[in-house]
Amino acid sequence: MVKILAIGDFHGKFPVKLRKKIEKEKPDLIVSVGDYMPFSLRKEFFEYSYGKEKELWEVVGKKKYKEAILKDLKKGEEVLKKLDKFPVPVFTTIGNYDHPDIIDCFDLENVKNQTGKIWKWAEQDFFSPKIKKYKNIKRFEYKSVKFKDFVFIGGYGFTFPGHIKSKNYKKYKKKLDKLFKKFRRENRNRKVIFVFHNMPYNTNLDKIRAEDAPKEAKGEHYGSKMIRRVIDRNQPVLGIGGHMHENQDKCKLGKTIVINTGAAEDGKAAVIEFDEKKGEVKEIRFVK
Repeated sequence: MVKILAIGDFHGKFPVKLRKKIEKEKPDLIVSVGDYMPFSLRKEFFEYSYGKEKELWEVVGKKKYKEAILKDLKKGEEVLKKLDKFPVPVFTTIGNYDHPDIIDCFDLENVKNQTGKIWKWAEQDFFSPKIKKYKNIKRFEYKSVKFKDFVFIGGYGFTFPGHIKSKNYKKYKKKLDKLFKKFRRENRNRKVIFVFHNMPYNTNLDKIRAEDAPKEAKGEHYGSKMIRRVIDRNQPVLGIGGHMHENQDKCKLGKTIVINTGAAEDGKAAVIEFDEKKGEVKEIRFVK
């Protein structure tokens, strides 16, 4: 039996109570879906920038924006330090708050034309140099990692359903298709686990229910169409994601069990006990 602790959406917080629960569970492996950093300017973003043709730094000013990002980055790294201290491997994708350089559902040049101004400092990959310092934490978006007989395939899944005809969508979906093809035998034996940040599109796990969500988004399904299509086509034994804090739960897509870990900042996670000989999930317990 293998015990996996699935966790994510820290946003600069890793409650002591949650860390103690993890120590008590003694997992064999920790799988994280990212979002280590908080977003200090979240309120300003949704008020002045969301759905508008203005970058946030244009609204609040470069100085305030830079100070906020560096502060958020420091808090995100504090979480990494704590996670790195656990005596088991940590496999992770990153989240949208970690300023990823992955654009897997639309073509960036089109967006740049719409938003206008570009500030190179704000476009840089802030998080990669930080996470590389922690040797116990292995990052694997659009790659694979192994643990015992298991293969973990990492996706990402942008923060909205995506433009399925865009070049980037096709490019990154092709990467996932190749990985699943490479590990076809392991997948057939129920030993492939798919990890991503956003939830698959159109399930009970990707509907926006948060009280502070923008009015135009409430009640909408905002999961990733790419993640959904990859699951529907390949049917891995397990899919692990997060992003939608309000939807800690599980569902089934065909033969695939999909889990939303809930937000670590709220003390939430999921414990998965897996019978590796039979290729079966034996138990899922949500930490609340």
